[in-house]
Amino acid sequence: MKIKIKKLKKDAKLPKYHHPGDIGMDLYAMETITIPPMGHYRFWHGFALEFPEGYGAIIMDKGGISKTGLHHMGGVFDAGYRGEYNTLLVNLSDKPYTFEEGDKVSQLIITPVEIVELEETNTLSESARGKGMFGSTGKK
Repeated sequence: MKIKIKKLKKDAKLPKYHHPGDIGMDLYAMETITIPPMGHYRFWHGFALEFPEGYGAIIMDKGGISKTGLHHMGGVFDAGYRGEYNTLLVNLSDKPYTFEEGDKVSQLIITPVEIVELEETNTLSESARGKGMFGSTGKK
């Protein structure tokens, strides 16, 4: 599948798959910034995308970065969005974290999505899980 990408800033580093079979394209910092403990920062990536309806773009954590306590906040982009892609990171650790220009920040996944039609009802069918919430399957 080919999708269109438009560079919005001349120094933007475009998303990139690094290994055959990767599903996430790396996104990069365009500046050097330190995120303090419990602080957050929005990284602008300098590009926009165009892809067909029936697909979505999702920002996800980089595994190595998430180990340090950084986590993305939000990050769902619809097919009709033509603005600049960005990543909002929060530092949940007790140590500052510095990104240098060009460092990997997050990853972008383009995925098919089902556009559904909701049908309001007064009842739902029974299921094995039922109303079980967090921890409903137990520890073992």
